[in-house]
Amino acid sequence: MSETGAGTKTEDSAYDVAVIGYGPTGVTAANLLGAMGLRVVVLERDAAIFTRARAISTDEEVVRIWQRIGLAERLKRDMLTERDVDFVDANGRTFLSAHPTPRGHGHPPQMFIYQPALEQVLRDGVDRYPNVKILLRHECLRLRQDTDGVELTVVGTADDSVHRLRASYVIAADGGSSLTRAQLNIGYEGKTYEDRWVVIDTKMLKPWPDHDKLRFHCDPARPAVDCPTPLGHHRWEFPILPGDDEKQLTTEEAVYQLVARYGISRDSVEVLRATVYSHHVRFATRFRMGRVFLAGDAAHAMPPWIGQGMAAGVRDVANLCWKLDAVLRGELPEAVLDSYETERKPHVREVTKRAVFVGRIITERRLPVARVRNGALRALDRIPGFGDWMQDSNWIPVARYEAGLQARPRTRATGHQIPQPWVTGPDGERVRLDDVLGGRWLLLHRGLPTAQPAWERLGVESLAVLPVGSRPAEGAVVDSDGVLLPWLAGHRVATLALRPDAYVYAAAPAGAQLPPPPAGFAPASRPATTTAQ
Repeated sequence: MSETGAGTKTEDSAYDVAVIGYGPTGVTAANLLGAMGLRVVVLERDAAIFTRARAISTDEEVVRIWQRIGLAERLKRDMLTERDVDFVDANGRTFLSAHPTPRGHGHPPQMFIYQPALEQVLRDGVDRYPNVKILLRHECLRLRQDTDGVELTVVGTADDSVHRLRASYVIAADGGSSLTRAQLNIGYEGKTYEDRWVVIDTKMLKPWPDHDKLRFHCDPARPAVDCPTPLGHHRWEFPILPGDDEKQLTTEEAVYQLVARYGISRDSVEVLRATVYSHHVRFATRFRMGRVFLAGDAAHAMPPWIGQGMAAGVRDVANLCWKLDAVLRGELPEAVLDSYETERKPHVREVTKRAVFVGRIITERRLPVARVRNGALRALDRIPGFGDWMQDSNWIPVARYEAGLQARPRTRATGHQIPQPWVTGPDGERVRLDDVLGGRWLLLHRGLPTAQPAWERLGVESLAVLPVGSRPAEGAVVDSDGVLLPWLAGHRVATLALRPDAYVYAAAPAGAQLPPPPAGFAPASRPATTTAQ
């Protein structure tokens, strides 16, 4: 450290990336960047993990991201999986039931979480990386960008010390009230819903029938969310109605009155906390300004109905971090960083639209409309598979990038993330596909590879996919689950150029040449990473 003025110190060395905020989005970024070997500093204004359990669920694609950092199996130990979702009327009768269907990412399709425990595991994961420095009780007061990087003025809230740090890039994951976004004068457009909700976290003392189901009580008088959470917890959410006293409604007595309607007594649960939240639909007008990137709630906010707020932030940094790494190492030009917003913003908008749609189903207050809803959906629910189809098609949209870092001409496969089945590796071991792909650019071939000189002379390796029953071989994986080869055939392609995040950059039919690599692409020689657990 060197002195630059009264009470102000400047770090002698710069960081590759500064991460502002250490919630689920920031801590995932710290793990991803740490695993890539980058020099990272994390700034977090609070002294410890936020104890309120805000997010309550996640999905298979997000756990696939955590698999990349070697934490998926540990995190899943603290999750509840394979739980049904029921929409019930005012009398507690189900009018729509769904069981989440897998989308091929190699993990259960929906998992309930206890957020403080999840964040602790992710923070423990960051401790593996000596190249990541964590500064708790530190807040970034000012950013100043120049042609070489970003200077951050940071105050230590424990002792009022002031520091100046430098980083090549900044990821601002500092929440919906992001001070970083405000400093950059980036708009945060959208709406805040009039209804406020009391969110109740409890410790389960003894189980009750169907305590392990997610239930949306679609009662026009007072809707409710009744959600199982792991590690002996349970969650309810209720709207604050006109005439309610908000402070009174968060008292222990009022909470027990609210849950009593569903047969829950003081013998069943212990109330840990009751907090009031507002629901927002907001988007930053831009996700990037120069060398600073907004991620998670700093970039977008959505209602909680489909449990995708936290997941969207994790997807953000999964998209961004490997690109920052490639730019910092000179493998790709800085212009590719513009693809972060191009790829992420449309998907976030679509997810938010679905969340609003599901919220309308749950919170309908008009009795005649609610009766029609109940009757129509109850009739449709009698059709085998309707509930699963509705959830799969209307719940969380598949992330496919229509634009961004991808080749032209597009194919059916371009912009898709390939599925992740179990495969048999060259050594005969059964592993998940991503553990073989190793987070690198790679050519994937159906059967015998077609030579791709434009890619091969840059050192991009190839991997052949062999049919079920084949013998393991060097440079190949056996499609043990019979998933990859049908997927390639269904998309009418035989060769893929995969990005490090397993999204298809380019594809070609059998015997054809792939489109060329991205302009300025100069991949460094590095071994594949492994996240086998």
